[in-house]
Amino acid sequence: MRRRAFHAYLGLGLGALLAGSADIPVPSKLIKPRRLKRGDVIGLITPGSYISDTALEKAVSNLETLGFRVKLGQNIRARHGFVAGTDEQRLSDLHDMFSDQGVAGIWCARGGYGCSRLLPMLDYKLIKRHAKVLIGYSDITALIQAIHQQTGLVGFHGPVAASDMTDYTAHYFSEVVMEGRAPLVISRPGVSAADETNPSFVIREGQCRGVLAGGNLSLLAALSGTPYALDATNKLLFVEEVGEAPYRIDRMLTQLRQSSGIEAASGLAFGIFSDCEATDPESSLSLRQTLEGQIAGLGIPSDYGHQIGHIADLCTLPVGIMASLDTRSRQITLLESGVV
Repeated sequence: MRRRAFHAYLGLGLGALLAGSADIPVPSKLIKPRRLKRGDVIGLITPGSYISDTALEKAVSNLETLGFRVKLGQNIRARHGFVAGTDEQRLSDLHDMFSDQGVAGIWCARGGYGCSRLLPMLDYKLIKRHAKVLIGYSDITALIQAIHQQTGLVGFHGPVAASDMTDYTAHYFSEVVMEGRAPLVISRPGVSAADETNPSFVIREGQCRGVLAGGNLSLLAALSGTPYALDATNKLLFVEEVGEAPYRIDRMLTQLRQSSGIEAASGLAFGIFSDCEATDPESSLSLRQTLEGQIAGLGIPSDYGHQIGHIADLCTLPVGIMASLDTRSRQITLLESGVV
């Protein structure tokens, strides 16, 4: 993924989906963090790339507008080359926010690069003892994936604090992380499933349900072969990406197919891949051709165009809870809350 600054109903058939839940394994040690509420203190950290003063001010303003108080990580203004401080500084801020009893949740100010460097050094026992909401996307995929795999803690793939906090983004953050509504349909903003101007298409028709998993494609591929690798078996997998040519998308999907068992997933929901078309269409497949070529033959329900990724209107998805996908309505439904 090309890192960039962050300026830049239950549908018909849900009854049938619920009826078929007995054979879907649910993590036996799932840990749901306490829901956030107005007035809570939120720890703001940069576990990946450095954040500018302007973006940091925006992040703090976003959280305060949502009704939170903000505690900045001690090293949030640190910088070490291409990352936001040394590994030790970024790790210290993350551990401090989990252990601080006055901090209700942890919000990553931005993504960028650097989170995967921290995974072998994370104190997973500390994190499990002090289970809290952790939210972000893009590079934060590495933290959410590793922490959920090692502890069972539900993580939240949603906006970083410096994202554009549109009405849509704020609505789904509140519904998922503050209200904990379930079942909850993740709808697209202001369009119908038949709207041909919306960048969406069905790859393989169908309905499915499974444990929600996924995140940024580059990070999921990079975790292959590590102790934190994705196992897509029986998962409802969601994937997002930005700034990658179709051949790179193809390479990363090939890696995941060969390492993570995507063919055993219950379904696959692609977000909106921003800036991922070829610069020279004459010598490349299109993004759609690439996705269809990799996924259509797997025989699992799959579609493209969900509000996931480097886009303005961004939903929040709890990693580890049960969810369903219906490609006819092109909707994801959260079947259980990610918080208590």
